[in-house]
Amino acid sequence: MKHFLFVVIFCIAFSSCKHEQKEVEVQSFKNSKIEGGVFGTFYQVTYDSEINYRKQFDSLFFIINKSMSTYQEDSDISKINRNESATIDKHFENVFKTSKAIYNETEGAFDPTIGALVNAWDFGPEGKIENLDSLKIENLMLSVGFNRVAIIEQKVVKQPNTFLDFNAIAKGYAVDVIADFLDSKNVANYIVNIGGELNAKGVNLEKKSGWTVGVENPNFDGTYSWDKMLVLKDAAMATSGTYRKFKVDEDGNRYAHIIDAETGYPSKTNLLSISVIAEDCIIADAYATAFKIMGIEKIKLFLKSHPELKVFLIFENDRKELETLSLNNFPES
Repeated sequence: MKHFLFVVIFCIAFSSCKHEQKEVEVQSFKNSKIEGGVFGTFYQVTYDSEINYRKQFDSLFFIINKSMSTYQEDSDISKINRNESATIDKHFENVFKTSKAIYNETEGAFDPTIGALVNAWDFGPEGKIENLDSLKIENLMLSVGFNRVAIIEQKVVKQPNTFLDFNAIAKGYAVDVIADFLDSKNVANYIVNIGGELNAKGVNLEKKSGWTVGVENPNFDGTYSWDKMLVLKDAAMATSGTYRKFKVDEDGNRYAHIIDAETGYPSKTNLLSISVIAEDCIIADAYATAFKIMGIEKIKLFLKSHPELKVFLIFENDRKELETLSLNNFPES
């Protein structure tokens, strides 16, 4: 929204002006900022247009929730998980296809069918299993494997006990949907933020600089501070951490809310935070989740054949001290 301040200095005499008229134009710029709550977190969209797109954003969020929210009983994915008939929409299909590609790329480290185990360990929306033991876990693992799920004629085909959960990728997808909408409206400069998942284009005209974003320190006490700040331009970034949702065993070991698709158990890891920069937020979001399962050495090896992904890791060393590692030219502060 542009505001102009015109300062005109002039003089009027009864016969004629004694001084030449001078005109000075001073221009200031202010972004539009739309924010609210969605997907159990916040959203904030900042962009260089005076048009208020809140209704359009909320409408898109509603459609995505109706398609893929496991927290809504009447969503398409909830119906599918109950083995009821449901015809999927383009959003579901887009997320499904991307999930399948990353499932294959990561050799199953990213697996949306792990949902039944997520629930059983009390990290999901429903289905906590009391006195969970190895036998119950083995039984649940019979329904795990995204390679066993397919889309045929806009219907999901799966085993009856398979529980689909796209929560590790849908938020990043929603970020891209909002970014695509702004692109369709010829908005040249914006940043979309949903719960810390980001997609940025152009620059911040209000501050006459790039879009500055931060990577959080892994604070277990719930406080917020920043490990590093960087400028994000024409790219997306997602961060996945193990320091908000975790369990501690009797020996003091922390187990992340990410379930290992090979074992069915919460992953024990020294990785506390994984930030991924990619072309699209859906990609960054999914890989940030998969990398928590893979561990540092596998991530290093994987990134050798994926130069398009930039990664920043925060982890605990053997002395329980925090260390950081930048891979594939992740931007410096």
